[in-house]
Amino acid sequence: MELHPSVLAAALLIEAAAGYPDALYAQIRHPVVWIGALIAQLDRALNRERESFAVRKAAGVLALLVLLLVVGGAASAVAGLCRHLPLGGLLEAALASTLLAQRSLHDHVAAVAAAFRDGGLEAAREAVSRIVGRNPATLDEHGVSRAAIESLSENFSDGVVAPAFWLLVGGLPGIALYKAINTADSMIGHRTPRHEAFGWAAARLDDLVNLPGSRLSALLIWVAARFTEGADAAESWRSVRRDAHRHRSPNAGWPEAAMAGALDLRLGGPRVYGEVRIEDAWMGPGRTAATVQDITRALHLYRRACIALVAGALLLALTL
Repeated sequence: MELHPSVLAAALLIEAAAGYPDALYAQIRHPVVWIGALIAQLDRALNRERESFAVRKAAGVLALLVLLLVVGGAASAVAGLCRHLPLGGLLEAALASTLLAQRSLHDHVAAVAAAFRDGGLEAAREAVSRIVGRNPATLDEHGVSRAAIESLSENFSDGVVAPAFWLLVGGLPGIALYKAINTADSMIGHRTPRHEAFGWAAARLDDLVNLPGSRLSALLIWVAARFTEGADAAESWRSVRRDAHRHRSPNAGWPEAAMAGALDLRLGGPRVYGEVRIEDAWMGPGRTAATVQDITRALHLYRRACIALVAGALLLALTL
């Protein structure tokens, strides 16, 4: 199997330096928006509420196959073209960088800390509502702080590490297919009357493709904790071993437990999405009373975990 460590290292560095420019978004939107538009069209065309559960489940499998064929085919064609061009590897890396979220994730979580400082709790609730699905009106200062840190932890896995893994394994087609699956899960992979059957395949496949990234993200947070003053690497690892499997998600508990242990926090637990209360296990042995200072500490740890990821990619590029 051919790996793509040089493309991965370049993509991570490009995205960390430049992110996805606002001017480019204004002109052509974002690849995930294009993928989302296709998913929405398939949902409208194939998800018929009058059909039986089994028929809608089969329709969801068909929709997922169509999505993967379209996205995978387009990405493979572009990658093939890049590999016949001068500096094509760098072009492939630049295109792949649009599907990573190191910089944007950092900026969105940092915005919650800034909102606390500049506008208090109401401003922080507004900022955190942009990155989590739970009802911000139910969150006090500690709840908002935990929500921001939980989002940082979970999205480090599915917004940074998992796409990086599939970029390493499959180049531009690998990361594009991952983002298609992940976007489908976020749009239709919910246990609602409309999507419980139709989104079943997307949700199950998303669980599967996130298995490597979630475990690697916990490892990277542990490595970062070893080099971060005030972070507890030993407790980070103990929390992963003790708590990660207790999370209702097969993947989210790994980075969340690693972050909780490293920062002496308890993350997860019961949450309210809209009007629905979700019962979940607590991750980590520490404080539930997280503060804005803990958001800042989590961001510091996150930056070091991203550096560890880039260092690993560079090491692979030099040795393979």
